[in-house]
Amino acid sequence: MAIKRIGTRTVKLENPPSILSTYTIVGPKEGEGPLREYFDEILEDDLWGQESWEKSESKIQEETIKSAIANAGLATKDIDYLLSGDLLNQIITSGYTARQISVPFFGLYGACSTMSQSLSLGSMLIDGGFADKVVCATSSHFSTAERQYRFPLEYGNQRSFSAQWTVTGAGATVLSSSGNGPYITYVTTGKIIDPGIKDVNNMGAAMAPAAMDTLINHFKDTGFSPSDYDLIITGDLGIVGKNIVLELMAKEGYDLKGIYTDCGVEIFNNIEQDTHSGGSGCGCAATVFNGYIYKEMLKGTLNRVLLMATGALHSPVITQQGESIPGIAHAVTIDVNKG
Repeated sequence: MAIKRIGTRTVKLENPPSILSTYTIVGPKEGEGPLREYFDEILEDDLWGQESWEKSESKIQEETIKSAIANAGLATKDIDYLLSGDLLNQIITSGYTARQISVPFFGLYGACSTMSQSLSLGSMLIDGGFADKVVCATSSHFSTAERQYRFPLEYGNQRSFSAQWTVTGAGATVLSSSGNGPYITYVTTGKIIDPGIKDVNNMGAAMAPAAMDTLINHFKDTGFSPSDYDLIITGDLGIVGKNIVLELMAKEGYDLKGIYTDCGVEIFNNIEQDTHSGGSGCGCAATVFNGYIYKEMLKGTLNRVLLMATGALHSPVITQQGESIPGIAHAVTIDVNKG
């Protein structure tokens, strides 16, 4: 019997896992953005001494995970499970990272929703009594994602104003069955919502309806309203997607103004840094959450946050065949107190 399930799509965790530590590594462009002071490590060179962008991304994720574990005062042998994912074919970044770290591994693919997906599953593993220590992580790299999903970098194509800039970076969270918080208290799992968007340069419009669907179901399941949160933040809808969510939610009777923003909006100054609609990629929500949000919660500036990373579940092959882009959004409630 699913005694921890409330409503149709939400789990209320009876033994909320505590966040023991986090760590973030970002690229040079992200380090020039408005959240620079919140990142643990800013690279001067996004190749980081590696032979390829793909090998660089693996190194970024690996070092982020190792540093998060060390920050918690733990060793890799103390970790029961690693849950991580990325954007590259067959989540190769995470697979090669897990090879180096050598702990029990679940590879996840939720596209840019992977940070919330990993936190959701990691929290349920701990709450269910299956683990005591879990690492949740993800990464992306502008130069790997760009040439896989859009154009070769050498092509030098113009970017549409609805396009977003894939974040170079990784974030990792260490969850524990014990600790002083912040705690993950609720998990709302997303459903595939496909509005029929086919433009790979307009991810915000493709994912925004999924964000609205998960958010409304979260409110219905929990009985919460926007005012119960200090911050509601989506993963990487960017400026275009954020405005769509505000408009769609207003039509459903929810006023999110002053409470809601998006990681892709916050990580860059889109005008000064020429990122058009903002940031995207698995590393977007991962670095903003494990950097900015977590550290503000430790300060007491934020007491309850809803993190809802969003993902576009497409691939270059099927998109080139004319298919539309399915979207998904997973949400987790993070509380300074257990409840």
